[in-house]
Amino acid sequence: MDETKKQQLGKLLKIDEKKLQILAIEQQMSQPDFWADHIQANEIVQNLSSIKKIVIDFENAKTTEEIAKLEILILLNQKYDQRNAILTIHAGAGGTEAQDWGEMLFRMYERYSEKMSYQPQIIQISQGEEAGIKSATLLVKGENAFGFLKAEAGVHRLVRLSPFDADKARHTSFALVEVIPEISTKDIEAVPDKDLRIDVYHAQGHGGQSVNTTDSAVRITHIPTNTVVTCQNERSQTQNKELAMKLLIAKLNDLKMRERKEHLADLRGEYLKAEWGSQIRSYVLHPYQMVKDHRTGFESNDPKKVLDGELQDFIESYLRSQKSLQY
Repeated sequence: MDETKKQQLGKLLKIDEKKLQILAIEQQMSQPDFWADHIQANEIVQNLSSIKKIVIDFENAKTTEEIAKLEILILLNQKYDQRNAILTIHAGAGGTEAQDWGEMLFRMYERYSEKMSYQPQIIQISQGEEAGIKSATLLVKGENAFGFLKAEAGVHRLVRLSPFDADKARHTSFALVEVIPEISTKDIEAVPDKDLRIDVYHAQGHGGQSVNTTDSAVRITHIPTNTVVTCQNERSQTQNKELAMKLLIAKLNDLKMRERKEHLADLRGEYLKAEWGSQIRSYVLHPYQMVKDHRTGFESNDPKKVLDGELQDFIESYLRSQKSLQY
């Protein structure tokens, strides 16, 4: 990249502004009462780390690949793009077939998170009767997690020879992926206690085994909107309640934003039924091998690699299709 183009990229990434932000945050962190509010302090530290990384990566960028990674950051300029992501998978119609597909997607997003050096944290899993999952929720922590993973929101379609069919017939399965940003409690009005119903129950882990011998799982219902969230994967009721409240706040914020239709596409995409004709991406394992994103036309002839978490090319293709990248 020539020096002029790099200067233009620096302006688009607001590198000079970010350097001033770093100085201001470091000054704030030097104050004696900085850690009085640990939650807010940790958010500030995480924000500082993200800003520093962009500046350092920009100053050290030399190769075409390094420049391309920086260029894609220009597209992550929406309000919540830098936030952690809450990703939920719902198996579509089709019983065991669809539930197995849901678990395959769950594994795919865990692998993707690991490849991106994100921290995937299981919030809840609802097991299928025979195999797979009915639903599962992951909190994906990391820089730009929502900005990237929002590209995955929608219906995902699988075509394969069924491992559950004695005749080995070809089956088509669907699963719905929802993605919303994690919201800080300071970003939304406090939820009154009278609007909440909190239930506790016995937590169950993968395959139905007991996670804990006490009633540690938590279900919170927001009565005015009938929004229900559950968390069962932590060892204590207190930890599960804290995570469930995070999820509830994020869902209430999403609900509020969806009421403002102009923000719908940015946060969640159209809510579609997990069925034929509404898919954003198809994964074909038989009679040929291909993964195709129907929004962008981007394809891969290596489904195994994609299902093992190699998603970034699909995600960046989608982000580039939404906005033109110009200097």
